[in-house]
Amino acid sequence: MSFFRRFERNRVGRDFVVGDVHGCFDRLRAAMRKANFNEAADRLFSVGDLVDRGPSSHEAVEWLERPWFFAVRGNHEQMAIEADLGMTDQALHCINGGLWWYGLSEQERKATARTFAELPYAIEVETADGMFGLVHAEVPGDDWKEFREALQYADHGLPANFDHIERFALWGRDVIRGRSPFNGVANIDRVYVGHTPVKDWHIVGNVHYIDTGACFGRPLTLVCISDGQVTQEAA
Repeated sequence: MSFFRRFERNRVGRDFVVGDVHGCFDRLRAAMRKANFNEAADRLFSVGDLVDRGPSSHEAVEWLERPWFFAVRGNHEQMAIEADLGMTDQALHCINGGLWWYGLSEQERKATARTFAELPYAIEVETADGMFGLVHAEVPGDDWKEFREALQYADHGLPANFDHIERFALWGRDVIRGRSPFNGVANIDRVYVGHTPVKDWHIVGNVHYIDTGACFGRPLTLVCISDGQVTQEAA
């Protein structure tokens, strides 16, 4: 497992990033068709929360096995990991969309949890327009370089402040709630996040919020980070 992954520039196709899918994989497929996604050349990145609430959470592992699909870990993947370890209140998990998890066999739950535990907390993608970062919720300390280095350090043993890093990366909402001061995330050109549903693609500083609430009957948002094209698929 690596807590951080970096991708070199895609020189043969386009790169896309999708907001929180939450089991709405049919809509993701439809959005990809609209955008003429080419599996032979394009790449698709996810800001996490592939599971819970929507109808097809069980498809998440299959998607993560596709060679052109990459995701960061969301808090809902983390809840599944913790459920497998017996660290999650089952009733609370179900209230938050995790009922599907308890319909899996024990073997399926363990295999799914192992797959989710391999997901990084952050992804960095080189593009023609600069370096773009992906994290599920928020960048701790508003500094991408420090965040990246902390995650790389964690690959060799968890630092003492890892709980703090994890809390912001998976659960943070301070910026979207108007925390001041916020002058953008340093040492990165753009950051894509999900976690907090917004009515439409929302930008604060250099942070792009692209979870438009697909699991709540609102559109699923797919952004081509190569050319800025936005594709939305309604419920």
